[in-house]
Amino acid sequence: MKTWIYALLSVFLVSIISLVGILALAIDERRLKRALLFLVSFAVGGLFGDVFIHILPEAFEEAVSPLRVSFGVIAGILLFFILEKFIYWRHCHAGVCDMHDKPVVWLNLIGDAFHNFIDGIIIGASYSVSFAIGITSTLAVVLHEIPQEIGDYGILVNGGLSRRKALGMNFLCALVAVLGAVTALLIGPHINDFADYALPLTAGGFIYLAGSDLIPELHREIRFSRSIFQLLSIICGVMVMALLLLLE
Repeated sequence: MKTWIYALLSVFLVSIISLVGILALAIDERRLKRALLFLVSFAVGGLFGDVFIHILPEAFEEAVSPLRVSFGVIAGILLFFILEKFIYWRHCHAGVCDMHDKPVVWLNLIGDAFHNFIDGIIIGASYSVSFAIGITSTLAVVLHEIPQEIGDYGILVNGGLSRRKALGMNFLCALVAVLGAVTALLIGPHINDFADYALPLTAGGFIYLAGSDLIPELHREIRFSRSIFQLLSIICGVMVMALLLLLE
């Protein structure tokens, strides 16, 4: 019961983050870009930190075979590649995307809902393994969600939705994460060695998100001072995950 409570509270917290887009209205564009520069960099460190400090050590400890973990990580990377490549799982962390016509708005909503469903599965599966892994995975998802939700909000508003409708639709999509968590919590107990499969897939997914979605956006900034700031922000994200070892 505690696992269910923690997991559902966590995915609800992640869902509430979808409302962060409203903050973009109170911040001028210059300050928003600076904030996003930090948030995206910090998210990279958080995702990598969660993978290599928490998830993979736990996965190797639980695994019957180390090779199963390695293949599971590869499978997770490929799975997320397939989701993004073929299901149009659109990400936009910089607040501005290339296309803003109405078909893209609805494709973004569909892709975002599916993305949130996967986030819910990751959180639910992580709590099924341990409380500490659940907390760190939730934090990693939160760090990734904040800049993404700001970008999603920008897509919806620029695509023709009113600000209120954009927030409402974004929040409804975010709530799909609850379904993902419930799915993982219901299926997990019925699968032998569930952690052997869930943890490597989660690690692969986080590696893909950080390496494929976030880091390329950081490379758009070529100024030396900003690049140093990005590096320090990444290190801060890793350090936060390291400090969470105290929970274990």
